[in-house]
Amino acid sequence: MASVTVRGWALCTVSLLNFAFVFISGVDFIRFLSFRAIYHNITGETTLCQDSVPWSEALRDSSVLGSLLVDAGLLALFIVQHSLLAWPPVKQALESVLGALNRTVYCFTTALALQILMHYWQPVTGAPCLWSVRQAPWSIWFPLLCFTLHFLCWAIICSILMIFDYPELLGIKQLYYECLGLGDPLSHKSAGAQRLLAHLRHPVCLELAVVLWLLPALSLDRLLLAATLSAYLALAHSLDKQDLTYLCVQLSSKMQLFAEPHRGSTDATESREGDSRKEK
Repeated sequence: MASVTVRGWALCTVSLLNFAFVFISGVDFIRFLSFRAIYHNITGETTLCQDSVPWSEALRDSSVLGSLLVDAGLLALFIVQHSLLAWPPVKQALESVLGALNRTVYCFTTALALQILMHYWQPVTGAPCLWSVRQAPWSIWFPLLCFTLHFLCWAIICSILMIFDYPELLGIKQLYYECLGLGDPLSHKSAGAQRLLAHLRHPVCLELAVVLWLLPALSLDRLLLAATLSAYLALAHSLDKQDLTYLCVQLSSKMQLFAEPHRGSTDATESREGDSRKEK
């Protein structure tokens, strides 16, 4: 019993540390994608680009090409980590060794890869911007509009992650179920839910696309980041009609659930009105 308690406390500690690291990495990722790109443009002035430098000269600049090469390597590191550990043969091998810690290790290494990407990312400041909003009054209002839409998108992303069972996505529920001897929490879900999660583990494509592309100024390194992550998200999803049917059924059941209290109150009101008419 003591060993089980010690093991449970150890798993809880690992889960909390992993949650803290993933949370910090998520906050840094929001700052990296949104705040850094918009902050330099909030007054209409930007230091992200050199519009006076022609493209023919910028694309031959060794500093520009070196920065793009480093950024491409960092993106490749993240994509390889995120895809290799999710590849079924590797995933099964890791599950046989790590057990319930497999998802926790996956989230930890993902957050670590993001931290490396953000820390060593090389902004390209020696090339022109692909676009830059600098003319008044849009030099003031467009960055504020971008900030508002980015804030809404991140709020929606956080809400969707909560709806999609955030503890299970982070590996917290796997450790909790392991301590209670309940097995894999994914096995308790319906076949339709398991199939959907296998095809859609990142339900934030539209919102993340807005965050990646809607900016007051688009630099060359941001183009590389946005295009690579957009393509990766598009290729990682494999939804089909069966998944869409499952989502429609779930949405319909949720709408009926929300409508039931209103229907119940309406029926109660009609019943009281009928009783009063009978008494009269």
